[in-house]
Amino acid sequence: MGRRQTAKAQPAGSDVSTEPPDPDKAMEVLRRLMERYPGATCALVHRDAWQLLCATILSAQCTDKRVNMVTPILFARYPDPQSMAEADPAELQEIIRTTGFFREKAKSLIAVNQDIVHRFGGKVPETMEELTSLRGVARKTANVVLGTAFGKNEGVVVDTHVKRIARRLGWTRESDPEKIERDLMALFPRDLWTVLGHTLILHGREICDARRPRCAECPVADLCPSAALGGA
Repeated sequence: MGRRQTAKAQPAGSDVSTEPPDPDKAMEVLRRLMERYPGATCALVHRDAWQLLCATILSAQCTDKRVNMVTPILFARYPDPQSMAEADPAELQEIIRTTGFFREKAKSLIAVNQDIVHRFGGKVPETMEELTSLRGVARKTANVVLGTAFGKNEGVVVDTHVKRIARRLGWTRESDPEKIERDLMALFPRDLWTVLGHTLILHGREICDARRPRCAECPVADLCPSAALGGA
């Protein structure tokens, strides 16, 4: 008779919980995290919606810290949408080179600023539909701008941190960012959508690491099914 096989326990911080989300528990998690990270907001340094839009485009596959080192030089050279719309691609690429994927990002910055100048009179539009009509602007970038610059809760920013934490907490089983966003929007009140994203991003950077989550230091470990699975 063969040896009986037992199910392997998932490690602490496992990326997916199989438990259905509990709205009350989810709200308690967010309450504790907001207490841990009071005033959580976007880490990209900016003066207005236009600067935030450009910085968010640069932040793809790049740290906010690195972007914040580049943007002062970028905005000194190109202080408004008109000047960036007319930028020499090679010169722009050189300025943003250290953010990675600089050729594509330069192309996106020029295109989005051309759209802003020619279609919106040089002003960043304030609706999801108009923002996502700009070349190079997807829903995640639009959510950052709308929530942070305009104070509009049109959705939840889903980056790698938000995706990882939402799955670990059992708030979603999805992998696609837009599907994850829909799950989070259904779970939390609209007025919390922006702060939810900012708070989870900070928690992901400080405690809920992708490879080595520090569950022993986590203020919501007792409410996290992924932490419990490993006996953390």
